[in-house]
Amino acid sequence: MPNTKPKRPRVLLVDDEPDLLDLLELDLARMGLDGVRAASVAEARRQLAGGGFDLCLTDMRLPDGEGIEVVRHIAEHAPRTPVAVITAWGSAENAVAALKAGAYDYVEKPVTTDNLRSLVRSALKLADPVSPAGERGLVGDSIPMQQVRALIDKVARSQAPVFISGETGTGKEVAARRIHARGSRAEAPFLAVNCGAIPENLMESEFFGYRKGAFTGADSERDGFFQAAAGGTLFLDEIVELPLPMQVKLLRAIQEKRVRRVGGVTEEPVDVRLISASHQDLQGAVNQGRFRQDLFYRLNVIEIHMPALRERREDVAELADFLLGRLCEGRAVPNLLPAALVALAEYSYPGNVRELENILERALALCDGGRIDADDLNLLPQASGPDSPAQGLGLQERLDAVERQSIQSALEHTGNNKTAAARLLGVTFRSLRYRMERLGME
Repeated sequence: MPNTKPKRPRVLLVDDEPDLLDLLELDLARMGLDGVRAASVAEARRQLAGGGFDLCLTDMRLPDGEGIEVVRHIAEHAPRTPVAVITAWGSAENAVAALKAGAYDYVEKPVTTDNLRSLVRSALKLADPVSPAGERGLVGDSIPMQQVRALIDKVARSQAPVFISGETGTGKEVAARRIHARGSRAEAPFLAVNCGAIPENLMESEFFGYRKGAFTGADSERDGFFQAAAGGTLFLDEIVELPLPMQVKLLRAIQEKRVRRVGGVTEEPVDVRLISASHQDLQGAVNQGRFRQDLFYRLNVIEIHMPALRERREDVAELADFLLGRLCEGRAVPNLLPAALVALAEYSYPGNVRELENILERALALCDGGRIDADDLNLLPQASGPDSPAQGLGLQERLDAVERQSIQSALEHTGNNKTAAARLLGVTFRSLRYRMERLGME
């Protein structure tokens, strides 16, 4: 009778401490996994040459080299095998370097059973992923969007923190959701948080939760963002808006992978993948003293830049069709007439994809029958022609001039009502105020 017993997953353990290897092997055995030992970089390479490993755990310091050599070897010769590094406390720089080299995640010494099991379960799920169903986003076949999707698919396999940069309305949250959907945490929660929308006095309790009686009105225990996103992804949008005291607390939570509820006396472990984003220049915020440099290095392990819509005009027609289909929700989708397509292709989009969606939503309300013409778009006037203030300037100055003109036109159109102007431009009120301040309009 043939042997139908399922094959046990194999984990390569690379470390020169026999006692630690004994503990790791014991924990893995309790999880139904087989551990295979290697005490050096050379021995790890020999073991890997035989193949058949579902996961690799490697120490950073080995007798004949660094664990990062094992990470690079696996990335080159067995890219489907997740590899995680075991790092001593305080060696965060090594962990970040390993993540950039292709490591899936890292665990700090002393290795606790809970941390090990969480890492192993997530990594093994990654090795045999389930394709996300119904995922749709980041529309467009331009070169910039092809590059963005390729980078997202690469970083989705790791647990490295990702920072997504780009102007307001370029699809930073859509990119974050795609990273989540294509990674090992796809079945777990995805929680998006706008850091600029949380009152400063509530930030700690919102992020880490609180105990009953911690403050007036705390009549029951409540989870924070970290607990609500347990096992999944926590997306922190507009991360630059965090005040410095909260940045210190967030840094500790990231380093220790533990949080303390407001009013609590003990810390609890948390398991989330962090993705952050901002339309502001993060490095510039560090240089200005508004953002901690140590937190910058923790969050900006891998950066993905979302291109502005004016940088990928060839995608406008496809995006318009996609957005119209979503806005109509089963109703007949009007046709975009050639004149409307030309007008859309030539527009500057200071609000990017979000503004395009607002334009199309407005056009749906204004068009007659099943056609959208250029007049139905009601586009804001743009600076153009030889006498335009944007002519003869550098790229950034020209973009600033176009943005300034668009904001001014929106304010005139709405009687200087900034809330209405922000809605017309497809940006938030806070973003409009930031842009006006940056452009010297306030």
